[in-house]
Amino acid sequence: MKRILLLCNGGLSTGILVKKMKAAAEAQNYECEIWAAPVASAEEEGGNVDLILLGPQVRFQMEVVKKQVTCPVVSIDPVSYGTMNGEKVLAQAKKEMGD
Repeated sequence: MKRILLLCNGGLSTGILVKKMKAAAEAQNYECEIWAAPVASAEEEGGNVDLILLGPQVRFQMEVVKKQVTCPVVSIDPVSYGTMNGEKVLAQAKKEMGD
């Protein structure tokens, strides 16, 4: 089972996107765990995940986050984020993880 962590400023703005990604994963029978957290908790939250997705508002912190974790870290496509398109963001995550 893949573990996907979304990071943003406070962990709240990605909450809606997480719900939509979970719905898309369920529709595709794709087993994964998805949750959101503030970027400040990257090191503690990102210790055992397959992928970290950064909200567009915190993508400037990508290099800092990459130094704190061992998994891939990528920025969520801003259009997909802005439209809260869980299906597209899940597709981006699956592509990044080689699924």
